[in-house]
Amino acid sequence: MTDFFYNHLHVYLFVALFLLVSGILGLVYRRTLIGMLVAMELIMNGAGLNLVALNRFIAVENATGMAFTLIIMGIAAAEAAIALGIIILIFRKYRHVEGAELQEMKD
Repeated sequence: MTDFFYNHLHVYLFVALFLLVSGILGLVYRRTLIGMLVAMELIMNGAGLNLVALNRFIAVENATGMAFTLIIMGIAAAEAAIALGIIILIFRKYRHVEGAELQEMKD
C-alpha cells in the first residue's frame, strides 16, 4: 500500500493542488495579515512540491525542478521576513493587523 504513494505522480500533484487551492482560499477569506502571509506560504509550497514531483518523475537525470524549488524557498523566506517587518510596523501604528480595516493604506 505504501508503494502506491511513492511511485505515482498524480498523488504528488493532487497534494500540490490541494496546497495551492488552500492558499488561494486563505488569501480570499482571511482578514488578518498573518493569515494572508500563511496562505502565501501555502501557495509557494504547492508550487515547490509540483516542481520537485515533476522533476522526480519526468526529468530524473536533470535537477532543474529542485533548483527552482530552492529559489522558491529563498523567495518565500525573504517574503516572510519583509512581510513580518511590515506587519510589526502596522501593528505599532494602528494597534491591529486586520487587513480590511486599513483604509489609510488604500489611498
